[in-house]
Amino acid sequence: MNEWGRQVRDLIRGADRAALATALAGQASHPYASLVLTASAMDGSPLLLISDLAEHTKTLLRDARLSLLFDGTGGLDDALSGSRAGVLGRAVPSADAGERVRFLTRHPSAEDYAGFADFHLYRVIVDRARLIAGFGQIRWVAADQILLGDAGTLAADETMILDHMNADHADAIRGYATALLGLPDEAWRMVGIDPEGCDLRGGGCLARLPFEAPVRSAEEARRELVRLAKAARGKP
Repeated sequence: MNEWGRQVRDLIRGADRAALATALAGQASHPYASLVLTASAMDGSPLLLISDLAEHTKTLLRDARLSLLFDGTGGLDDALSGSRAGVLGRAVPSADAGERVRFLTRHPSAEDYAGFADFHLYRVIVDRARLIAGFGQIRWVAADQILLGDAGTLAADETMILDHMNADHADAIRGYATALLGLPDEAWRMVGIDPEGCDLRGGGCLARLPFEAPVRSAEEARRELVRLAKAARGKP
């Protein structure tokens, strides 16, 4: 794992949407771009919940190759000075219950249609990514540099951790968002945790809080979340 792979992974994890590019069916492989909601698996692989009726899904069922643009330039005066990554890979159906829970926890509104017969979850098998991390910082990054290895027991513990934090430690989550990340005072909830950080959602805003060191179990996560809560309380 290297710095460049971590930057791509952070862009994937920090986004809740991406531009999806496919080769439009029946149009001599004409490129077609659309907006999709995204989540990520525990290893950082992008997840999509898409309808069979959508043009991009019809295309992917014929040709599974895709590109996803994850844009980290929001809010910058000069957008081209910010980071973005074009992830190349293939969309494959996912029957993993944990991945489905991760997507729906990140996007609660998707519960309204996730049970429809035409909606299916897909995991993106990453091939490589084109990372632009600012002027002159451009390179291809291979999948083995982007994706994490073993997450320990954290995947099995994730739902329990989120339920506990949201039910019993709302003040700590609020402190993470406002004191540590400098975000507005919203009704923040924790909507994901992985070895490198946790994801918070307040209304339509998604925020990423990185960990000081990787965690791979509920106990390691507890210690890091306690440390961050203390840091938040110590902020003026």
